[in-house]
Amino acid sequence: MLILTLKDKCRKCYTCVRNCPVKAIKGETNHTEIIYERCIACGKCVNNCPQKAKIFNDKVATMERLLASGQLVVAVLGGAFPAFFHNVSPGQLVAGLKELGFAEVHEGAYGVELVAVEYVSAIEVATTPLISSHCPAIVDLIERHYPKLINNLIEVVSPMVAIGRFLKGVLGAEVKVVYISSCIGAKLEIESEEIRGAIDVVLTCRELDSMFKSHSIDITSLEEESFDGIQPYLGRLFPITEGSFRVLPIVSDLLDGKIVTATGEVNVMEIISDLAQGRITPQIADIRFCYNGCIGGPGMNNDLTSFFKRNLVISHFKSEVPYKTAAHYLDMKITPHLARSFSNRYVKLKPPKSADITKILNSTNKYTQKDELNCSACGYRTCREYSVAVHQGLANLEMCLPYNFQQLEEDRGRLIQKYELAQRELNREYGDEFIIGTDKKTQEVLDLIKQVGPTPTTVLIRGESGTGKELIARAIHRYSKKNDKPLVTVNCTTITDSLLESELFGHRKGAFTGADADKIGLFEAADGGTIFLDEIGDITSKLQAELLRVLDSGDVRPVGGTATKKVDIRLIAATNKNLEEGIKKGWFREDLYYRLNVFTITTPPLRSRVESIPILAQHFLEKASAKLNKKIVSIEMRAIKAMMDYPWSGNIREMQNVIERAAVLTQDDTIRLEHLPHSFVDNYTEGSNDRSVTQASFQASRERHVGKVEKDLIQQYLTQVNGHVSKAAKLADIPRRSFYRLMKKYGLNGREIKARLKIKDSQIQLQNS
Repeated sequence: MLILTLKDKCRKCYTCVRNCPVKAIKGETNHTEIIYERCIACGKCVNNCPQKAKIFNDKVATMERLLASGQLVVAVLGGAFPAFFHNVSPGQLVAGLKELGFAEVHEGAYGVELVAVEYVSAIEVATTPLISSHCPAIVDLIERHYPKLINNLIEVVSPMVAIGRFLKGVLGAEVKVVYISSCIGAKLEIESEEIRGAIDVVLTCRELDSMFKSHSIDITSLEEESFDGIQPYLGRLFPITEGSFRVLPIVSDLLDGKIVTATGEVNVMEIISDLAQGRITPQIADIRFCYNGCIGGPGMNNDLTSFFKRNLVISHFKSEVPYKTAAHYLDMKITPHLARSFSNRYVKLKPPKSADITKILNSTNKYTQKDELNCSACGYRTCREYSVAVHQGLANLEMCLPYNFQQLEEDRGRLIQKYELAQRELNREYGDEFIIGTDKKTQEVLDLIKQVGPTPTTVLIRGESGTGKELIARAIHRYSKKNDKPLVTVNCTTITDSLLESELFGHRKGAFTGADADKIGLFEAADGGTIFLDEIGDITSKLQAELLRVLDSGDVRPVGGTATKKVDIRLIAATNKNLEEGIKKGWFREDLYYRLNVFTITTPPLRSRVESIPILAQHFLEKASAKLNKKIVSIEMRAIKAMMDYPWSGNIREMQNVIERAAVLTQDDTIRLEHLPHSFVDNYTEGSNDRSVTQASFQASRERHVGKVEKDLIQQYLTQVNGHVSKAAKLADIPRRSFYRLMKKYGLNGREIKARLKIKDSQIQLQNS
């Protein structure tokens, strides 16, 4: 595989797809992948990937093994080398190569002069337009995508293959020839069955430069050494635009149109398309895929301008280069085999039917011509071309950017709707009467909430389990100036120590096993609002240190990350543990304790709030009745008295569960002592708390009568306006939302009342008739 994908780096931005001229890249689940049977090794995906997720298959390790093998290894410098190693002389570069272990160093420009005669002969006898075959990317483009132009390719090997065969003819087939080039396509070319063996390894200039660095070779400080092969002349101009015309030689006339030359993807694709369609019929088309010729190859230094690189090549052509041609190259009569043939490697894809295209377009919300934006964000010119690619498995639906935006908008709408519904439920669950109780201790807690709520002060809520610490945290948030921002609650005991840090502070992709993507933590999610950490006394020492750092600096650093993010949060913590004892025993940090214990609210246990038990019981009865969809209106006096005598070790939470259980068991509209657990019956004694029981009985009776009056009034208002809720609310002079809430409380429905009235009118009409 010539080009590799680093899957952990790929972010599926589809830059590679947009820049691939032959669409040889498809989207997988988490990354994009090369389709090797379509790839022409132009290197555009590597050069344009912003995440550097596409890389060339490095041959440095192979090269190191070859140099260490003791075999005769010869280096050939491709013609564009002066444009990369511009800070050293050619002689210093030769010296550096020989220090690496190369026995001889040659200029690849001599290979151009070897094929020049063959080009002239081919042009002289041609009867159809010819296409130059010295650029590997052009050859691959025609073989894989334009097979009808295969016969137009000049059947001559590339200059690289020519000099490789020449050297092996002189030195023997066992010699290893390494070609150093700016061309990535050359790596793919040497794998071709027909020309395999001419060149053993292709190195890019970048790979060679990395070898110099790994061996600590400073070529700028080396003494010059001479090249070993035959010195080229005009072949040195081959890497630049129209340089091939000087060496082949080809005489061009601007006016006759017989000679066409072009470099760069856009120009090349236009010429290839015109040739395939028969729109142009030149004598020869000399084309190279890289912009400005070989000096613009993907293996070159892109920090230099094309004009500067062109001048470097011309300067090398004009300069005196040290040469000491080895004796075995003098007076030799070796002519390498320079002819080659080409094969059809076109992979035919199944063409879609019109119905297939329509189906794909519709699946991305394109139903009319107007919906087809042709924005090219997916990498294809038109929406229909993209649909063909989807049908052929070259693309997928998620590559359509406008469709993704529509999906995001729909998801956003659904999330807003869910948020509003959740907010409505929370408001209903924790309304104005979020903390119920008339006892003194409850009123003291309410006063503290109202005092600390509007401030940004950190609050520590202490108390036994089940006493309503989360209710108090929510109440503080409702009274705060951040009540329009999120309240994020975290129970520190329900998440394992290893995951809690990730939950609180987030993590980066790859931070630990299973971290397949970046994730923001709850502190960041609560930015601008409030975070409530329940059971703070159960977190580990490591997390205590991290939490202290966040509280001190306001900076959150995700697991596996190095950068921090500033967050603005109000912290509320709760615990049922003795933190002072924890400090003495060493399981809780003293500095964190003082950072948390700025303002403390202690929740009283239910056994110390006996006078509020009747009101609480009635509240939980209403909740249970609504949840179970059972009409239960009262709790008998004996049951209330038994609850007041009970110690309530589980506090409010236990009480809520006990009443729900009793609501399930009762067969009528009243909860009795027999419906409570046996421990309540055992604790029950006649005569105690008579006054409280009387008050509870009065409270329950009052609630029943008030409820009946309210329900009758709501029914009357709805009847008067024929079931129209808005008109009924206006008639009652209360907000429509409050009217709806009362209707729901008493199980009333405007449509049902309207239907009943209609039936009643029909019956009256029948009687009258």
